[in-house]
Amino acid sequence: MTGPRSGRIVAFGGGHGLAASLRALRVMGRTVPLDITAVVTVGDDGGSSGRLRADRGGLPPGDLRQALAALADGDDELAWRTAELLQHRFAGEDSLAGHAVGNLLLCGLMELLGDPVGALDHAAALLRCHGRVLPMSRQPVGIEADVFDADSDRPGETVVVRGQHRIAVSQGTVTTVRLTPQAPRACVEAVEAVSEADWLIFGPGSWYTSVIPHLLVPDLADAVVKSPAKRLVTLNLATDNETAGLSLPGHLAALRRYLPALRVDVVIADPDAIGDPTPVRCAAESLGARLVLAPVAMATGAAYHDPAALAAVMGSTLGSME
Repeated sequence: MTGPRSGRIVAFGGGHGLAASLRALRVMGRTVPLDITAVVTVGDDGGSSGRLRADRGGLPPGDLRQALAALADGDDELAWRTAELLQHRFAGEDSLAGHAVGNLLLCGLMELLGDPVGALDHAAALLRCHGRVLPMSRQPVGIEADVFDADSDRPGETVVVRGQHRIAVSQGTVTTVRLTPQAPRACVEAVEAVSEADWLIFGPGSWYTSVIPHLLVPDLADAVVKSPAKRLVTLNLATDNETAGLSLPGHLAALRRYLPALRVDVVIADPDAIGDPTPVRCAAESLGARLVLAPVAMATGAAYHDPAALAAVMGSTLGSME
């Protein structure tokens, strides 16, 4: 597999989408030295993360945990078993039911050390992570959206839906998304990583609640615009509830809408996911990017990116643009 000789790469997102990018970068990192930083959204308010956030305060740990697990050293048995432990979720109906072990660990480390970045660096050392995981902000944020036709009692109207989980499962069409507070302070270490990066990677993932929130943090958005890095966007394989009605060209237009000064160099898409490539190519070109079509989905047919396939196309693309 061809690829860049080396590089500092910052990947933005949250949840399964960011984990897919990080696993692909880990595959690339087996053949070329990469300095990987994951910058993770901190707006999750559902499930175990939501419960811990409500009960204990602090950052929701779930997306941070998934990023750590994705970067864990798979060749070190102890580190890999530890990553499996962090991903283990308690069954049953008691107070632990539904919690992931890693969520509890991160919550404890953040309380013990008094700093989420220190806690994440400590957890990364336990997992022998090939990269660093950072929050986009040291303070948790709320996400709210204007959603058209979300309320069956108010058909044809736009209502405000508050909370990442409620937006993610909303049956309406998201028209606008924003953070509360509106201008959270960016994680200083994340801003530094963006400023020093060779590549910035956006997507795949839940567009309105995992990708776009980074563009709504003023200092982070400013760093993205000013960074000398090249920028790559990986498009999703399928829509989810929150992006129902949003085409793949619309995904790219949304990035420009929330950060008008954003310039992109490469857009990666699976040909089976986009159908006619012309609208996507035009949308990519409007951002200054070229469209790269490649089969990056799992062979099983599931709407998940295959790490090895994504690594191959990312590696050749990044390597060809050094």
